[in-house]
Amino acid sequence: MTKRKQISVVDDDESVREALPDLLRSFGFDVHTFDSAEAFLHAGAFAFSDGMILDIAMPGMTGPELFKELTRRGNQVPTIFVTALKDEILRTRLMKDGAVECLFKPFGDEELQVALAAID
Repeated sequence: MTKRKQISVVDDDESVREALPDLLRSFGFDVHTFDSAEAFLHAGAFAFSDGMILDIAMPGMTGPELFKELTRRGNQVPTIFVTALKDEILRTRLMKDGAVECLFKPFGDEELQVALAAID
């Protein structure tokens, strides 16, 4: 029996934390949600996450700051960034820094599946 991949969704937007897990479960993933980067760190979720969908702009620690902190700690988690701000320069920088993908909201199911395939 194959273990299902664990995906952590880190986003301060409640509607994203409610809708995205259902979609991810339909793709065959187990999902944990966090409303902030700090909550993700406090839970030690980097220890059990096979991948992360991470919002860029959040109050407190931002998505890129969390990504850098995990890298600094040696706890890299394959990360798909999501953002409502279409900024190709930022997207390019995040990809260069090691992100799996950076999707612009709203993104489609297929677009997300392609990004998730890189985590598998």
